[in-house]
Amino acid sequence: MPKYYEDKEDDGRACAGVREDFKACLLQHDCVLKEGKKPSECLKEGHCKGLQVSFFECKRSMINENSMVFQHHRY
Repeated sequence: MPKYYEDKEDDGRACAGVREDFKACLLQHDCVLKEGKKPSECLKEGHCKGLQVSFFECKRSMINENSMVFQHHRY
């Protein structure tokens, strides 16, 4: 579930909202908090997979969008 913060500064980076939710999911997961594992280890175990995919898709859409702009200017 996306989280929005009124008093938070704008990140300004692409996919900032999904990035924030993905990061929060990993850092607040029992795998990190209770088991003491690194977020990267928990990610390999499949935790927060939906947000990982969403973040990847968002970043990929930015790449596709940029490459489409440049393709129109090639002669």
